[in-house]
Amino acid sequence: MAGAGGGALESRVWTIPNVLSMLRLALVPVFLILIVAGEYVWALGVLVVASLSDLLDGYLARRLNQVTRLGKLLDPAADRLYIFAALVGLAAQGLVPWWIVVVIVSRDVFLLVLGVILANHGYGPLPVHMLGKIATFALFFGLPVILLGLAFPETSAAAEPLGWAITIWGAFLYWWAGIIYAIETARVIRIPRVDPGPGSDTLEN
Repeated sequence: MAGAGGGALESRVWTIPNVLSMLRLALVPVFLILIVAGEYVWALGVLVVASLSDLLDGYLARRLNQVTRLGKLLDPAADRLYIFAALVGLAAQGLVPWWIVVVIVSRDVFLLVLGVILANHGYGPLPVHMLGKIATFALFFGLPVILLGLAFPETSAAAEPLGWAITIWGAFLYWWAGIIYAIETARVIRIPRVDPGPGSDTLEN
């Protein structure tokens, strides 16, 4: 009975943390439009609200025992979309070179290809590597610091060099984690699958 209840909880959609995640996703196009329009103070405000809601939904998910499969997908998706929106918006303004956008987006395309390869061999996604979490955090922190320098020019002398240093380091770690995922994918697909029973369709099983 406990297992059945846990499964029902995992599959729920309309929980408070999930609604907060959906609202955070809905703010992504607003964030992008504000950057492209040069409204950096407002864009930074939206990002602060999104970041606070991210912390809140994680806390509520644990506090209310409302951790769901959808929530596990929405949170990283929202983080990546804010990173992409910041990159594209700043690149469109000529404030960030497009090669940074290509480097970061191509890494996620690379991981998508790895996911397809794993699925073709009967595996689910690889567990998130700590290095990948650090890289995402670096990007999610570095780009807003650059934005801070644009929103408040008096901080730009310190904010922009710091933001750029963190962002470039984050992009390097992003690809380093991608290479680790590729090595792990190659290792996993070589493992003989003797009994692919119904409970063994993911790597963790």
